[in-house]
Amino acid sequence: MNKEELIKIWENFCKKNDFKLNNKEHVEFIAENILKIEEQTGLKLCPCRLRDGTRKTDLELICPCNFKIQTNWKEFNRCWCGLFIKD
Repeated sequence: MNKEELIKIWENFCKKNDFKLNNKEHVEFIAENILKIEEQTGLKLCPCRLRDGTRKTDLELICPCNFKIQTNWKEFNRCWCGLFIKD
């Protein structure tokens, strides 16, 4: 998967929800980092959340993670890394 394909998946994900993607530069930056992490770990993990290396915990950090339960979403109207923002 390349950066453009990943962004297209996120765009489709947003269509069914009450949020949208952040600006193009930010989204591309996040996509590039997620793809680098995937090369290292085999998983598309959120680039800004700490993982402990155990598969069980790391699976909870697969992007898109469950960001709507996070404090950042409730207080700042965005997910932790800023990929998704409230519409």
